[in-house]
Amino acid sequence: MEIDGTDERILRILQKKGRISNADLSEHVNLSPSACHRRVQRLETDGFIKDYVALLDPRKLNRPTTVFVEITLSGQADEVLDAFEKAVARIPDVLECHLMAGTADYLLKVVARDTEDFASIHRRHLATLPGVAQMQSSFALRTVFKTTALPV
Repeated sequence: MEIDGTDERILRILQKKGRISNADLSEHVNLSPSACHRRVQRLETDGFIKDYVALLDPRKLNRPTTVFVEITLSGQADEVLDAFEKAVARIPDVLECHLMAGTADYLLKVVARDTEDFASIHRRHLATLPGVAQMQSSFALRTVFKTTALPV
């Protein structure tokens, strides 16, 4: 399905204000509320809008430490990759896991309370992941820029 400029405006607004009312959204994009609602439903049905979420403040939840972990596996066989991916998906402190091209096989984004908490996460979870040959952790000192909004 193709999207037009109005759909793009809807997507941009919803990425920043997911709880905006349909009436307010329709005013922002110059559509009637019913036409706007139909477009949002179509964007949801066609998979442009995957979900609606609340973005939480990690500091308020005592998870201010962000660590990026590069993982190199012992092999690239499908069963090694599958076992690793299934195991890492069960670790609640891992927010993201990306299969990479380059020196590391995977890049993880992990949140922790502090360095001691990360050491515990490392010992209990990361060090026990299947197929891991090497791990390198980098602590983020400060988040300069962060967004969940895709360019539309």
